[in-house]
Amino acid sequence: MTTPVNWQKSSFSGSGDGNACVEIASLPTRVAVRDSKDRTRTPLSFPTDAFTTFITSLKASTR
Repeated sequence: MTTPVNWQKSSFSGSGDGNACVEIASLPTRVAVRDSKDRTRTPLSFPTDAFTTFITSLKASTR
């Protein structure tokens, strides 16, 4: 897996240093996910369509 450089953190990551969350980065055909508390660990990687379905499902369940 190519190492992403454009990590994004949720705006809902909390106050203070905001390290209690995950970060995501888009790759050409996948989405990488890492723990913001330990950025040195290998990130997880998911196919873009599967990750999009997952996020859509999460958003629907919080309404």
